[in-house]
Amino acid sequence: MTVVAVVLALAVSVVGVVLFARAVASIVGVVRLGRPVTGRRDAPAERWRHMLTETLGHTRMLQWSAVGVAHWFVFVAFGALFFTLVTAYGQLFDPRFALPLIGHWVVYEWASEVIAWAGLLGIGYLIAVRARSRRLGRASRFFGSTGWQGVYVELTILGIVVCVLALRALEFQLLGAETSRWHFPLTWFLLPAGLPAAGVATAVVLVAALKIVISMAWFVTIGLNTTMGVAWHRFTAWPNIWFKRRADGRPSLGALAPVVVDGEPLDFAEIEDLDEDASLGVGKVEDFTWKGLLDFTSCTECGRCQSQCPAWHTGKPLSPKLVITALRDHAYAKAPYLQAAEEARASLPAAVLAEAERPLVGPIQVSDGVAGVIDPDVLWSCTSCGACVQQCPVDIEHVDHILDLRRHQVLMDAEFPKELNGLFKGLEGKGNPWNMSPRGRMDWAGDLPFPVPVVGEDVDDLTEVEYLFWVGCAGAYEDRAKKTTRAVAELLHTAGVSFAVLGNGETCTGDPARRAGNEFVFQQLALENVETLTEARATKIVTSCAHCLNTLKNEYPELGVSAEVVHHTQLLNRLVRDGRLTPVAPPAGSVGGRTITYHDPCYLGRHNQVYDPPRDLLGSIPGATVAEMPRHGSRSFCCGAGGARMWMEEKIGTRINVDRTQEAVATLQTAGAGTGPAAIATGCPFCRVMLSDGLTAQQSEGRAPESVEVLDVAQLLLESVRREAEPSAGAGR
Repeated sequence: MTVVAVVLALAVSVVGVVLFARAVASIVGVVRLGRPVTGRRDAPAERWRHMLTETLGHTRMLQWSAVGVAHWFVFVAFGALFFTLVTAYGQLFDPRFALPLIGHWVVYEWASEVIAWAGLLGIGYLIAVRARSRRLGRASRFFGSTGWQGVYVELTILGIVVCVLALRALEFQLLGAETSRWHFPLTWFLLPAGLPAAGVATAVVLVAALKIVISMAWFVTIGLNTTMGVAWHRFTAWPNIWFKRRADGRPSLGALAPVVVDGEPLDFAEIEDLDEDASLGVGKVEDFTWKGLLDFTSCTECGRCQSQCPAWHTGKPLSPKLVITALRDHAYAKAPYLQAAEEARASLPAAVLAEAERPLVGPIQVSDGVAGVIDPDVLWSCTSCGACVQQCPVDIEHVDHILDLRRHQVLMDAEFPKELNGLFKGLEGKGNPWNMSPRGRMDWAGDLPFPVPVVGEDVDDLTEVEYLFWVGCAGAYEDRAKKTTRAVAELLHTAGVSFAVLGNGETCTGDPARRAGNEFVFQQLALENVETLTEARATKIVTSCAHCLNTLKNEYPELGVSAEVVHHTQLLNRLVRDGRLTPVAPPAGSVGGRTITYHDPCYLGRHNQVYDPPRDLLGSIPGATVAEMPRHGSRSFCCGAGGARMWMEEKIGTRINVDRTQEAVATLQTAGAGTGPAAIATGCPFCRVMLSDGLTAQQSEGRAPESVEVLDVAQLLLESVRREAEPSAGAGR
């Protein structure tokens, strides 16, 4: 029996190593099909530091604490117990075999047993998590994942650590007279004493062979399944994290990756010189960069992105995980076609030729014709909130990939939701998405009791004031957002902060166009604004729009604007701390302070990491009771307006803004808000519009108190600052 076991273990080892090496070559070959891309090798020392921090420290995994800790133990066991695999090969021929040099070093033996037990507990917990999730159906983050692969990997690890512990227990029986229990601190008690030495020696060989077969069968399995990301990520996650977009370790949020042609960002000033065959965006899977193909290969199908996606949560077909796995499967299925010489392609298998014919974006359910890889409803459901990127433990850049697909649809195929025609028309013709007259940009200031200086009219340039107040399109044209604009202006005036606006010289930053895939319109607007800001000598900018903040701060520097850009909550919080603004408690005998819950705008929070200033401001308001929603901070739920979704109809599933508003109202009610004043606070005009519409819908159905309203943080602060001089004044709601 032992001879058969030894031969089987060695044979499986040879097959496993050969298949594994062949699979590595295949994966490298697929990744190399991607287009070149620059900026992925800068600051290597920083990249090494962040890669090791993320992997060894599990910083991304620990966003989910219990699962992260369990996975860390399994991760350590997988690597550290490699030495026990080497030992197992020696034990096939000598049951008493010990590693050279290490031998029976007590430190090594303690470490191996502690790691094995920790790995056993960790994998047991992860198996329980996966099993428990099965009954959740679509609500499970594993929904849509290739189930057998995850189960197989978990059972493999379970089998390996059990074998390690069994071998240690057998070794104690075999070596008991030569060593002591201190060398087997956590396994000496697993088997009864006095077992026959010959039987124990045979058992060591058999269990060592079983351990090798389990390990090498895993190599055989992944060698035959190059798209088995739940296993391959153990190798691909390291380079995928190292080559992330930002060398400083931040996730790929904030600025959108530029359009790339021939490996270089496209200079739109030279668009006329572009080769007529050049493709903008991604129209075929080989149009993705090699980093994109590495992203797809690295997906573990853990579903964290899916569990946080507002589109998926509200019944829409978009799952960031399923987008990535669909692109991965298509890339690997089409690879033989792309790698074959043109004259040899006709002889390829029919399945490969059929895959090569599939459109990258197209209906996936068709009665005739060829099904697409990504359905248009999937592509246009994305709000670009960034929750997927924030949660991904291997740094996949979902938003960049989705918006690259949009770019090709808009710029090359002219295929996009018809509602976007109005958006593009307004941006191109009037410089704002509402298609309003540019001459109306200063209407918001008409009823203010103090003058608002305009650059070029009241001041020559911005060197005469401290800040440029970037009003934004919503702040200038949308009625609810105008009240926020006036509140910010009044607070700055009260605090003695000098500022000016661009007035009619301001135009849209281009964010809605860029997130809708229309890079041409974005560049047109951005270059116009860059020229204006340069001429105005802007060095410090404050804005009340999270989308304007993101574009001005993160995307305009690539076009030549270098300025300090802050959100109004950041500046106002500084003014309160410095004593230049003083919130006052409600007067005695009044209804009392508000109950408030704060909604994190995606483009303020996740994309720009501004979480504390708005909360600090709300906390500084005397008499206010602030309650957090269950989903807040980095896990905040989207309002549904990002990714140009504010200008598209939401026809599938539950409306995202309604889902979020229900959570906000429930939080206020739990916090004790009854008929008294209550507010859903936010710091973005897009969020305010969406939440206001959601609240109105609930109030009309009697599911939310009439006393609840949606206000910007600046309005709530102004309401409090005004109290001392005008006890009955509000915030201009």
